[in-house]
Amino acid sequence: MTTYLTAAEAAARLGVTRQTLYAYVSRGLIAAHPAGDPRARRYAAEAVEALAGARRRGRRPREVAKATLDWGLPVLESSLTLIRDGRLSYRGVDALDLAAGAQAEDVAALLWDCPREAAFGPQAPPLLPAPAGAAGRPDGALLSLFAAATTDDATAPWQHDPGRLAAGCGALVRVLLACLTGRPPGAAPLHRQCAAAWGLDDDGAEWVRRALVLTADHELNASGFTARCVASTGASLRAAVIGGLAALSGSRHGGTTARVEALWDGLARDDAPAPSLRRHLEGADGLPGFGHPLYPRGDPRAEALLAPLLRGDPRLRDLVAAAEALTGRRPSIDFALVALRRRLGLERGSAFGLFALGRSIGWIAHALEQRRSGQLIRPRAVYVGPEPAGRPA
Repeated sequence: MTTYLTAAEAAARLGVTRQTLYAYVSRGLIAAHPAGDPRARRYAAEAVEALAGARRRGRRPREVAKATLDWGLPVLESSLTLIRDGRLSYRGVDALDLAAGAQAEDVAALLWDCPREAAFGPQAPPLLPAPAGAAGRPDGALLSLFAAATTDDATAPWQHDPGRLAAGCGALVRVLLACLTGRPPGAAPLHRQCAAAWGLDDDGAEWVRRALVLTADHELNASGFTARCVASTGASLRAAVIGGLAALSGSRHGGTTARVEALWDGLARDDAPAPSLRRHLEGADGLPGFGHPLYPRGDPRAEALLAPLLRGDPRLRDLVAAAEALTGRRPSIDFALVALRRRLGLERGSAFGLFALGRSIGWIAHALEQRRSGQLIRPRAVYVGPEPAGRPA
């Protein structure tokens, strides 16, 4: 049975004021539960003790480093994205609600805090030649193609014209789209341009729209934090997107989609998915695409994309059910993007490409927010190597 504490008791156990306790709640560090008095809240004693332990460890430098860099306590403030109680929201708006009808441009305007027309006006951006080598290579070529097709000027730190800066941000996303599709960027909505390039019908365009909205941002993930670090140095927003693309390519981030593809290839040779899944579990990489530390009850982004796909695909249902039975974990966004890529008949690597295109919106948002803060991100390391010769330890 859960034991609950009053606000006064919880604050005392933590050694903080009630105001600080309420700040912890607003930051998602601890949950407040309804009490008999509608004006009061209560706190699970177990959660209070866990937070108190984290704070005690946080007073020691080595424990601070461990607790903050590995799914730990928050390291900086942001008003962009909240992940709490298994839900995801952008600036206070539920991402699943946005996925029901908003376009990627709407989410960009929300996260960038600018009018949509300023960033994605009706006028088409300057037509560029289709980036060489883009068609058929939607994943590994993105970074080099994007770097070659863009310049720093419009989003450099000395660009103080809000209108031009917003248009520059929109142009970065549109050029990344061109690198993904191999076609010059236009003024149509991003998902419509993807659909036209990939020969998708209206239903396919809707799937792409949902995927772009659901991948737009995810708080301080590795690529988002990389974009912030780059922007904190005074680099352009273009440079921040390049940094985000580099981080996303890793096999423990957006590159997980390639591991899911390999998993799926192995399953194609089996009548039942369970035996092949067991072999993957015994390997060094485990089972990619299942489980997420921030969503112990399941990734809501993946559920939003997969639910309709599962209804029409018994094979997919069997795969997900077998993986959940073996691991107790539910699909992540990486698995859902690969499932969508296969359902739409897109080229291999398009799952990563969709992830990158959607997430570029978040990278720009983080870079803008970090630039406004004026703070250089420069943490210190806890040195654990040998002491210099001749110096006391």
